[in-house]
Amino acid sequence: MKPPARLRLSQENEKHRWDRNFADLLQELRVAQTGVQILFAFLLTLPFSAGFPHASSFQRDLYVVALLAAAAAAAMLISPVAFHRALFRQGRKPELVRYAHRMVTGGLAFTLISMVSSIVLIVDYLLSRPIAIILGTAAALWFLTFWAGIPLYRHSWIDEEDEEEEELLIGDDPTRSDPGA
Repeated sequence: MKPPARLRLSQENEKHRWDRNFADLLQELRVAQTGVQILFAFLLTLPFSAGFPHASSFQRDLYVVALLAAAAAAAMLISPVAFHRALFRQGRKPELVRYAHRMVTGGLAFTLISMVSSIVLIVDYLLSRPIAIILGTAAALWFLTFWAGIPLYRHSWIDEEDEEEEELLIGDDPTRSDPGA
């Protein structure tokens, strides 16, 4: 039986922890980069569609905000790859992970701006400005709830079953003289 994650994590050395953090970050980047690139591609094609010349100045301004935010998100989400190339095999993974974490956080913030701006733009064009503002605000709150609120709230949660299982495994470990250590 595989030990619980918290027990495995408490037994890993610093190098393995940085390697695991970097691998986790790369997995997150794959998801975020793809979404931002699709949104950016959509936004790049929008001015060439038949209805765009009829957009109001507000909608054009909102389009520019969405486009620039998507470009900034793409740049920030792709930057850890360039940083990794520059630091490859220099033994600076902790620095890379810290930098990449900041870039991904900024990239997600710009993704939020781009997505909400896109929602407001499209709803304003199709329906009305008040509905667009209401739905844009709701979308922003929705994203913030799942991207920031729940993770920050969940950060301090402890799964009681995992904790009990870990205590049992530590207590049964013959290599440990002090079960509480």
